[in-house]
Amino acid sequence: MKTDNWFRRLTKQPLFLPLFSVFLVLVINVVYDTVQGNPPLGFFSITITEGALYGRIIDILNRGSEAAILAIGMTLVVSSSAGTDISVGSVMSLAGSFCCMLLAGFGVTHVRTADALQMPIFVGVIAGILLAGVCGVFNGFLVARMKIQPMVATLILFTAGRAIGLLLTNSKMVYILLDEFKVFGKTLGIFPTPTVIAAVCILVMTIVLRTTSLGMYVQSVGINSRASRIAGINSAAIIMLCYTICGLYAGVAGIIATSRIYSADSNNIGLNLELDAILAVALGGNSLGGGRFNLAGSIIGAYTIQAITTTMFSLGVAKAEAPVYKAIIVILIVVVQSGPVKAYFAHKRAQKASRVAVQGGAG
Repeated sequence: MKTDNWFRRLTKQPLFLPLFSVFLVLVINVVYDTVQGNPPLGFFSITITEGALYGRIIDILNRGSEAAILAIGMTLVVSSSAGTDISVGSVMSLAGSFCCMLLAGFGVTHVRTADALQMPIFVGVIAGILLAGVCGVFNGFLVARMKIQPMVATLILFTAGRAIGLLLTNSKMVYILLDEFKVFGKTLGIFPTPTVIAAVCILVMTIVLRTTSLGMYVQSVGINSRASRIAGINSAAIIMLCYTICGLYAGVAGIIATSRIYSADSNNIGLNLELDAILAVALGGNSLGGGRFNLAGSIIGAYTIQAITTTMFSLGVAKAEAPVYKAIIVILIVVVQSGPVKAYFAHKRAQKASRVAVQGGAG
């Protein structure tokens, strides 16, 4: 009985699900390396190659940075509105396209020298992020003011975002072939720049949540927006703020993704990353029904998803097939978190406790 109580307390810890998922992924990699005849702990090996950190863990931290950044905004959106922003991938693409268009000029497809730039790189980068923030404001307005269901409201930019990006770039790839622009997707010293940017984004949001009442307001609105309004909280403003933050972070992720390939590829930047962001929130132990949230869980969930993706590629799963397995994981998590399933297991525990009490009384 004591063991059951200990295990029940353990599984109720906020970070149990994401950490357990990380543990499973690590075990799978260790077993796979062992079976293939590679060093069992090769997954954890980190070296410095050509002046930069190299290893599978580094690759996961690097490649998972965009999903981790998106997960920050998605966590706030889910918590406050009990809905998801499915436009973040398209907003990433739009931010990158807008940035490259401003730097190169409309109709120009290649920039090879600094003299050919139409404006400083940092101006184009900030403009791309701000445009993404405007997209967030638009989504927030539809959800908070117009009372449109979040998935339906964000479906607009999910559909139109990439098309707008193509219009901005005249339906062409725009290349910014400058090291000053590539740095956002490459390395900063020995560290991958995307990982550094993700760490800064996480730190900023953590400080905001710890030093202000934003986290409390977001959870209050997500639990009961009507009661929050009665208590004096502007529920609509909080929801709009969360969608705006989500848009801004999508813009940051878009600049990173654009810099990785030093070009505006409206069709492929951020493709299917909205699924990773939603899955990261769910895998982080957050309820998709809104209310209380755990930002640390979402971040761990995002990198866990990248670890799963890396592992699937190692096992020979095609890139085009990976979203299918991720979708299955989302379904399983949502089902486990659903009310009927929780009620079923609670009923079973109550029945077991009742039988134990009866047996104890009879003894």
